Amino acid sequence: MGQIRYTYAFRQRIHKIARINSEIIEPMSTSREGEMNDRSASKLGDNTANSSPLWPWFGGYALFDYWVDTWQRSILLLDVLRQRGNNCAEHNARKAPNVLSFDAELVLDGRSLPRPVNYALVRIVPPVDVSIDPGKRPFIVFDPRAGHGPGIGGMKHDSEIGVALAAGHPCYFVGFLPDPMPGQTIADVCEAETRFVEEVVRRHPDAEGKPCLVGNCQAGWQIMMMAAIHPEKVGPIMLAGSPLSYWAGVHGKNPMRYLGGLLGGTWLTSLAGDLGNGIFDGANLVANFEALHPDNTYWKKIYNVYSKIDTEPPRFLEFEKWWGSPVLLNAEEMQTIADQLFVGNKLSCGELRSSNGTRVDLRNIKSPIISSARGGTTSRRRSRRWIGSSISTPTRTRSPKLARRSSIVCTKALGTSVFSSLAKWRRRSMASLPSRWT
Repeated sequence: MGQIRYTYAFRQRIHKIARINSEIIEPMSTSREGEMNDRSASKLGDNTANSSPLWPWFGGYALFDYWVDTWQRSILLLDVLRQRGNNCAEHNARKAPNVLSFDAELVLDGRSLPRPVNYALVRIVPPVDVSIDPGKRPFIVFDPRAGHGPGIGGMKHDSEIGVALAAGHPCYFVGFLPDPMPGQTIADVCEAETRFVEEVVRRHPDAEGKPCLVGNCQAGWQIMMMAAIHPEKVGPIMLAGSPLSYWAGVHGKNPMRYLGGLLGGTWLTSLAGDLGNGIFDGANLVANFEALHPDNTYWKKIYNVYSKIDTEPPRFLEFEKWWGSPVLLNAEEMQTIADQLFVGNKLSCGELRSSNGTRVDLRNIKSPIISSARGGTTSRRRSRRWIGSSISTPTRTRSPKLARRSSIVCTKALGTSVFSSLAKWRRRSMASLPSRWT
């Protein structure tokens, strides 16, 4: 922020110099006291009356002002991009990089579990002006491990964590480290998340209900797998931009759905894992997100900063700190996601099985489920098509409950928790879930 203030002051200083220069080159108006000779006074008087500048070509002043403004904005934009690079290097050098805007204390380290994972459960320390009711249902926010680092669920005070705290709920956060544990699998992460939920329940024996689980994007289908295996341990589930039906979509839209067939399957995923010696770089996933909207990636995002150079840099730098800090996954993890989910679509079809052979059936979930999505990588069909197939299956024992609300939107799957309009709705509804929703 100190550098931002410096660039703003620098811009103001340049503006002042430009104004002085423009005053020097502007023609002087005729003095009423007759300080100039008659010939000069006559010429300048005519120029003033006609409002035509003394410049070699028409519109010279406007062109000069435009050139000065372009020069200033270009220098300041380059300075913002420099800060982005410095912030990225500084952020990634931290032991546990994240973009949380709240203080947190470690509760359970996933690396200490029998099947170690690089996940961790932390308790969010409420701000001094926030009062927490220990009798209210605790909230657990699970962050997506889809290439980016942790913290998007609590990057702003109007985010999911901020909403839960403002309503007086104890709040926990499940994040992860940049490097995976050797041999870590998707099944290991599911078991670790089960252990995290058990720990929160143990710490709040007098709560009005079981913890509410909030999953953004990738974390959404991850906790749905965990809830399908252990349905008795979870409370209400909130899915924010979480794809569960990977074959769903609209004909002619969401072109990423067709890449698996056009590129010959998931061999590129295997190749990337082999080139990484068993490690898959999350930057590849970030590149796929950016490929959805190349116009935004290569033009709109940067031009938005250029056109609003006096006000936009703080927001831009804050978001880029998260967006530009990819993490790593084990190649086996990414291969499982590509084969079993993206191509196989086995989660919504009920064909997925856990490491001990248990069938992952979403119909086992007894808790209410609140789903929200729109466009981007997660269309409404991809996030909700599994509901229709589960309800229409005649052999079901109990179908999941769903609270639909078409006004909840998320422009991109990973951007759900950033928007204040969504956060305001959650303050009125999700943060006040009735105790009967166990």
